[in-house]
Amino acid sequence: MANELLLRADDISYSQGKRLILDRVSFELRRAQITTVIGPNGAGKSTLTNVVTGLIDNYSGKVERSPELRIGYLPQKVYVNTLMPLSVERLLRLTRQSSAAEIEQALTQSEVAYLRHRQVRSLSEGELKRVLLARTTLGKPDLIVLDEPTAGVDVSGEIRMYQLIGELRDQLQCAVLLVSHDLHLVMSQTDQVLCLNQHLCCSGLPESVSQHPEYLALFGRQAAESIAVYAHHHDHEHDVSGALETHEHD
Repeated sequence: MANELLLRADDISYSQGKRLILDRVSFELRRAQITTVIGPNGAGKSTLTNVVTGLIDNYSGKVERSPELRIGYLPQKVYVNTLMPLSVERLLRLTRQSSAAEIEQALTQSEVAYLRHRQVRSLSEGELKRVLLARTTLGKPDLIVLDEPTAGVDVSGEIRMYQLIGELRDQLQCAVLLVSHDLHLVMSQTDQVLCLNQHLCCSGLPESVSQHPEYLALFGRQAAESIAVYAHHHDHEHDVSGALETHEHD
């Protein structure tokens, strides 16, 4: 059911030693909505994703998840041993027993089905990110958590990746929690923005967040203006390998 409440976080605080990382953060995640978390380096964004996924559980506050909530997760950094022979298909089977048809569908949705039998060590950064995005969709998750999914990807690849995330949300009718530095690129896909700097500075629609005094204090007027006017129109696209895909217009 669209808009179904999947997760509610109330007054989440977390510290490491004397360092306060999250300070009384509250928010909700709902089915078929994309929530983007922005904030400066050290704001606690990755820590927040780890609380949501359950990787961190020694926080104060409360997280309520819907019963049997299925989560797909793409961390910010994924380390692959380049000396170990590992195909893309094998990578997708490492932590989940998936059928050949499920793997094919996941890779097709992320536009990398042609990489199925390739060695992971031979992939470009953009290709690896698409494969890992496909991996998050196995098992038909209710919530996909993506921590900087376009890190190391060029701008044209970033734009297409964010479009793919929106398409996956539509196909799976899942919630998406996305950490990104690029609100001007993701704004067209985002339903809710959480502006984080240890505490929740502000939240809401991208356009309203971009005008909030705390957002302006963090990122400046120029960043807000780039969101307000941003539109990216192409008569072509690049596929994951960088090849040009042209589109004819009437």
